[in-house]
Amino acid sequence: MKLTEYVKNQRMGYLYVVIAALMWGLSGSSAKFLFRSGITPYQLAQLRLSISSGLLFLWLLIRHPSLLKIDRKDIFYFVLFGTVGMAGVQFTYLFAISKINVAAAILLQYLAPSFIALHSVVFMRERLKPATITALAGATLGCYLVVGAYNVDILTMNYAGIISGILAGITFAWYSIHGEYGMRRYNPWTVLFYALLFGALVWNVLHPPLEALIQMYSPIQWVWILYIGVLGTLVPFGLYLEGINLIRSTRASITATLEPITAGVISYFFLNEILETPQIIGGILVIASIILLQLKQEQDDKAPSVIRSRTQKE
Repeated sequence: MKLTEYVKNQRMGYLYVVIAALMWGLSGSSAKFLFRSGITPYQLAQLRLSISSGLLFLWLLIRHPSLLKIDRKDIFYFVLFGTVGMAGVQFTYLFAISKINVAAAILLQYLAPSFIALHSVVFMRERLKPATITALAGATLGCYLVVGAYNVDILTMNYAGIISGILAGITFAWYSIHGEYGMRRYNPWTVLFYALLFGALVWNVLHPPLEALIQMYSPIQWVWILYIGVLGTLVPFGLYLEGINLIRSTRASITATLEPITAGVISYFFLNEILETPQIIGGILVIASIILLQLKQEQDDKAPSVIRSRTQKE
């Protein structure tokens, strides 16, 4: 590959991820607007998953029908992945946004890399390195500040929203860990479709089937519902996947931390949500911890190849 082509791919990769992060950030603020207008997190979870899975099915059926094929032995995997992963992530994320500041809710979900690191230490028996300890400590302190736990009147905190935000981080970590299995066997679009499909089926069982789709919504509500389903889900996921192909998942994950920053700015101007100075500092700590964990992961991924090349030379 020529240097100019490499540089162009790098720029396009970062551009894709930045646009995806901006779309996700606006999606969170859009969801908060809909909650304030009377739509419930249960309804929006059903709407988001039903619309996005339906549209993705049509797109794959017309353009790439082969991507709809999966082995029978993997059906249980996709059912579990869509149920615990996608359905769980979507609801806890939306419920947290309905209860606390949008930026704070998204930052809590961004604790997922910390939970993944803890999973590696507890279940994979990986050694706890100084960089990991520093990142986990920073993320914990950042989380403490973001949710406003420093306030004297701590009893007024919205514990339901905070717990839901933390659960969003845990379920997203679970989704990321178990998504690797599917990505090794199938195209990312196949994995995404079946995650959305079974997530939608779950929310059409837990909530009355298609109840949210037959409600009377105002034109502005439909605009933001469709935005969340299409431009807040399908398009940014597609851009993010394209970005990963061009700049690696580690760099894409770091660049995607623009999402909570975007959500905070949008919510400040359009929803009058204000983060106090300690909360902003906490958000910076969380983002810095994510970057540190991702950089450490990139170094760990490179280490085996370096060892192999040295061995071959010797």
